[in-house]
Amino acid sequence: MSDVAFTAFSLIGVDAQKFLQGQVLLHVERLAENTTRYTGICDLKGRIHFGLWITKLNPEEFILVTTHDQGEEFAKHIKKYGAFSKMKLDTLGPVFPTIQDSSTVFSNAETDVAAWQLAAIESGQAWISQTTEHVFQPQELRLHQRLGVDYDKGCYLGQEVVGRLWFKAKPKRWLHLVAGQGDAPAAGQQLHADVEVVNSIATATGFIALVVAKPAALEQAALELHELPAHLSGDVARPQS
Repeated sequence: MSDVAFTAFSLIGVDAQKFLQGQVLLHVERLAENTTRYTGICDLKGRIHFGLWITKLNPEEFILVTTHDQGEEFAKHIKKYGAFSKMKLDTLGPVFPTIQDSSTVFSNAETDVAAWQLAAIESGQAWISQTTEHVFQPQELRLHQRLGVDYDKGCYLGQEVVGRLWFKAKPKRWLHLVAGQGDAPAAGQQLHADVEVVNSIATATGFIALVVAKPAALEQAALELHELPAHLSGDVARPQS
């Protein structure tokens, strides 16, 4: 049994795409219709406030999914910043995740959420919940390697910090897949200095987790490092031409 739950929203109106383009990290105008992509809305410090799966049905109609514990605050955020936009946000209710073609999709049919958690963690699909909001930068989560960030798009919340880190610096820590013994740690828990849990789940032998960590810190922690999928295994820094 999993305690992870999700809430879906519809955002409909002539300004829906323009509004989201100024909020989320990915390039909404370039997102293919009927494609679900994980992205985020940052705070002004460039850390992810809300994590969300976004599906564009057409330029005037979107389905947005957040973790249930972020749903109420997320709705307030959209209504606050979109007060003068011609669009309407409605709560659709609970939805359930599955993995299709290595990506997460949602439906109204109940699924084994714990099985999804395990598959999502093993495939590097980190997600933000209320516990981890305002903690991680997109690059630390390898979100750009999941096509959840577009560094060439126009203004959005936190862009100055996010862009500066990408173009002029490199994160000191980033996402890793690890296994350990004992109880599964909570999201946001520090396992060791510079090793912070994003998501975890219990296994028959202990737990597996996605953590944001400095490589040197992982060597000192009692954790077994596992390989992430190839597209999430490269350097998190901007490629140098």
